[in-house]
Amino acid sequence: MTDTAFLQVSQLSKEIKNESILKEINLTLSKGRIYGFRGKNGSGKTMLFRALSGLILPSKGSVKVDGQVLGKEISFPSSVGVLIENPGFINGYTGFKNLKLLADLTGRISDERIKESIRLVGLDPEDKRKYRKYSLGMKQRLGIAQAIMEEPDLIILDEPTNALDSDGVGEFKELLLNLKSKNKCILLASHDKDELNFLSDIIYLMENGKIIDTYDPQGEEDE
Repeated sequence: MTDTAFLQVSQLSKEIKNESILKEINLTLSKGRIYGFRGKNGSGKTMLFRALSGLILPSKGSVKVDGQVLGKEISFPSSVGVLIENPGFINGYTGFKNLKLLADLTGRISDERIKESIRLVGLDPEDKRKYRKYSLGMKQRLGIAQAIMEEPDLIILDEPTNALDSDGVGEFKELLLNLKSKNKCILLASHDKDELNFLSDIIYLMENGKIIDTYDPQGEEDE
């Protein structure tokens, strides 16, 4: 694990239709850690994750990933896996075929690696059911598989345990801690305070587009 800054956010602000969505966000994040983000719906978590993954550009400030500025030196982080809201999978394809289609865009991984990622989230890569037949929990698992399959350095997950049963949540926690041990920089948003406290090294509390508090969950007293 290293303390070297991997993701640096400086004075990040975002306005949409004259409404301030993100306000002067500053972050310095390293590999080998899990960073939790808490906040109510509309607090800015999803918009922040979009900005950090290059899906939107800041109105002010900058996002630098591994020394490169998003929107200037690079359009997207060179090694990133993202799960934000509902993944856009094709209903008529199997889970494997959906991931294969995405993997072929970069050509970085083998079919076996795709299958391994599907197994890691508790799905069967040989399942012939089409995506439209998947339960909500299965769809969420496939979304997680898509985010991790290329073994990216930066992993951004927005409410990844939505629709997962207790077994699925347990498997997800084990998976995320394993990824942390492989020196990944992981950002995790969740409404589940206990889940964030268990997984995160540092937690950022968001409200109205701002980070209003930062704390170490291991040092937090029970409320």
